[in-house]
Amino acid sequence: MRDRMNVYFPPELLKQITDLADRKRLSRSAIVEAAVASFLSPDGADRQEAAFTRRLDRLSRQMQRLERDVGLTAETLALFIRFWLTITPPLPNDAQAAAQLKGRERFEGFVEALGRRLQKGQSFLREIPHDIIHTKVDKPGS
Repeated sequence: MRDRMNVYFPPELLKQITDLADRKRLSRSAIVEAAVASFLSPDGADRQEAAFTRRLDRLSRQMQRLERDVGLTAETLALFIRFWLTITPPLPNDAQAAAQLKGRERFEGFVEALGRRLQKGQSFLREIPHDIIHTKVDKPGS
């Protein structure tokens, strides 16, 4: 069902509506109805703004995760260095050469292990929540 509405147009606008209706072989009502519907529907700029907003929200969440991961990495490294410096005794001069050789060997092993983990897509940061859950379950009284 359609309701009737009387609308007044300036003569130039009414002529444009009439010319378009004649060219398209449509009624003037159909032209005006389509124009009003187009005016009331969200336009391209609104849709684009909504898409940008969704994208910015997603980027904000990714940035928050990156900030958390970098903070966790920095804290982990700082804690490890502090612990290592606290418990590692100084070496006597005659043991320095052997310790340096063993240190290079261990470092190469570390780099190889790191390379294998990265190739497999493994991430220590992703394992932390999993480890924390298992630690809580394994502790008596938890």
